[in-house]
Amino acid sequence: MKHLTTSLAALLLSSSAYAQYSQTAIKTLPYPQTKKVDTETTYFGTNVADPYRWLEDDQAADTKAWVQAENKVTQNFLSQIPYREAINKRLETLWNYEKYGAPFKEGKYTYFSKNTGLQSQSVLYRQIGNGAPEVFLDPNKFSKDGTTSLAGLNFSKDGSLAAYQISEGGSDWRKVIVLKTADKGIVGDTLKDVKFSGLAWKGNDGFYYSSYDKPKEGSQLAGLTQYHKLYYHKLGTPQSQDKLIFGGDKTPRRYIGAYLTEDERFLVITAANTTTGNELYVQDLSKPGSTIVPVVADEKNQNSIVENVGSKLYIHTNLNAPNFRLVTTDVTKPTSDNWKDLIAETKNVLDISTVGGKIFAHYLKDATSLIEQYDLNGKKERAIDLPSVGSAGGFGGKRDEKETYYTFTSYIYPPTIFKYDIATGKSTLYKKPNVQFDPTKYESKQVFYPSKDGTKVPMIITYKKGTVMNGKNPTLLYAYGGFGVSLTPAFSTSNILLLENGGIYAVPNLRGGGEYGETWHLAGTKLNKQNVFDDFIAAAEYLVQNKYTSKDYLAISGGSNGGLLIGAVMTQRPDLCKVAFPAVGVLDMLRYNKFTAGAGWAYDYGTAEDSKEMFEYLYKYSPYHALKPAAYPATMVTTADHDDRVVPAHSFKFASRLQEMQKGSAPVLIRIETKAGHGAGRSTAQVISEQTDKWAFMFYNMGVPYKGAQ
Repeated sequence: MKHLTTSLAALLLSSSAYAQYSQTAIKTLPYPQTKKVDTETTYFGTNVADPYRWLEDDQAADTKAWVQAENKVTQNFLSQIPYREAINKRLETLWNYEKYGAPFKEGKYTYFSKNTGLQSQSVLYRQIGNGAPEVFLDPNKFSKDGTTSLAGLNFSKDGSLAAYQISEGGSDWRKVIVLKTADKGIVGDTLKDVKFSGLAWKGNDGFYYSSYDKPKEGSQLAGLTQYHKLYYHKLGTPQSQDKLIFGGDKTPRRYIGAYLTEDERFLVITAANTTTGNELYVQDLSKPGSTIVPVVADEKNQNSIVENVGSKLYIHTNLNAPNFRLVTTDVTKPTSDNWKDLIAETKNVLDISTVGGKIFAHYLKDATSLIEQYDLNGKKERAIDLPSVGSAGGFGGKRDEKETYYTFTSYIYPPTIFKYDIATGKSTLYKKPNVQFDPTKYESKQVFYPSKDGTKVPMIITYKKGTVMNGKNPTLLYAYGGFGVSLTPAFSTSNILLLENGGIYAVPNLRGGGEYGETWHLAGTKLNKQNVFDDFIAAAEYLVQNKYTSKDYLAISGGSNGGLLIGAVMTQRPDLCKVAFPAVGVLDMLRYNKFTAGAGWAYDYGTAEDSKEMFEYLYKYSPYHALKPAAYPATMVTTADHDDRVVPAHSFKFASRLQEMQKGSAPVLIRIETKAGHGAGRSTAQVISEQTDKWAFMFYNMGVPYKGAQ
């Protein structure tokens, strides 16, 4: 049985405010004696031991007892960090400012979200014109502890009906409730067991939604969810009578989505078996009895219908265009051999939104936003003048609107809402957050560094102006690197605490992401996945070589697929950093596809069943399996008991094996949040609590005293 041995005496605290703690040792509990059960699986002739597989049963009494024991060790350790409470109070102060969401119009109302500061969940308000706002939905009243959240909201075209989804304890399984917006009276029964779904209204008659059959065996949170089904729910009828529209035995697909064009003429259906690429279908609802027609009949590329003018369809696609393009065709000849470029592919990745009868082209230029406005014939009207270099989101709405809203942010620019006049192109400040942060005191710069194979990778580094690059600055290196997800500059209230204490925040845009299109994404998938880890390791080495920090002051962090990244990097290079934060990570690469919708991630990862070569590749880097006796960095694994996307078993098994294999003196903890899921919908208190523990753990293990607000 291993014990935690790190003491505060080793930290050499220099701040006189904490001198009293300099000889105080943290009194720690021993790690739980995690049992090992002889379990093996044979892959292509190789027997793979899995002694902690019993932890996959999250409903078992011994698993629950293990969770309680581990949390006790973790909280015992964290509670003795002398400045933990000071960090918590500072974060509460930083968080305590009004936060607004961009307004949107439905019917006669303008809706917007607002959080007064420390409310568990943001409240949805509405108003008519410049009238007084009133509360429309208050998720803080959904549950006593603030852990039930608003997880989706869709209005009928005339705005008279609204269907909203709620998530309980962070689960991806949702309930759907329908309201009359006039008096907020509930219509019909609550729909249950809805998952990974939008809600697409067809007039005021009903709406389309998607879900899976609930798992019949094992935990409903961890059980395999194989095939999505698209249903139509007619208001006033029981859910049991909902009509199956697409999916099921005839067209089994793992992910199915649906939406209607704004004129409600076309039902658009997307279908896929993995998280990248999709089939595209359309049904002309103006013609009774019309069939569902394929537009794209394979999943090799990503495709969506973003607009229509009569029978003319506007399709956003990366077919024959890795950086995406916008094409048009007529619904009578929808297939790709009839497509015509409206906005051709460029060297920058293209996304599309529409509002006011205009097309807004959202380009990613080295992971930052560049926005251009076009008419429906593809004529460029202007480039949008953004406040700075950063990320802009919005520019969406209905065809008859004269103005729209967008939110701009960067690592040093708190998210600010602007009103945009579509006719003139003029932006006007709408809402600026009153957060305790002075952007003029900080700088954020982009660098390009070489990865192991010479590939140039961009990274944005943020810190206080005047910071001396002496290798002693506490630094958090955060990344993702997967599923075509692009990490663009975004402000973090939590990161203020690091920056104001002389810290550095660095974000590299690794291969596997979407910052440079599908080519960049594919360069970090399957048998190329090591590129992602190499890119991240090279980012850390760049920071050290250029004296931003050093190994003793470097922490690495990532969540979900980013949790896999951290797990892989710390097993390959345990000497790389001082602290590691693998959050809600995919950490068992041989069994990830056995739980929930994990099989859909095979496009990025491959599976151990694919081939001997794929198995051996996964087995080599799988964090759970790659652990060997070594001196690992101080590690705090984080997960949640209601995470039904990346099941907590990944973190349970990894933490158990890491505690077993740790030969150094650094602590190995696992922090297991209760009544929480993969991340979305957590209460403000839960977020602040986790961030408190993260910074306290990081500063303590680096020997960096927390100095308070600077």
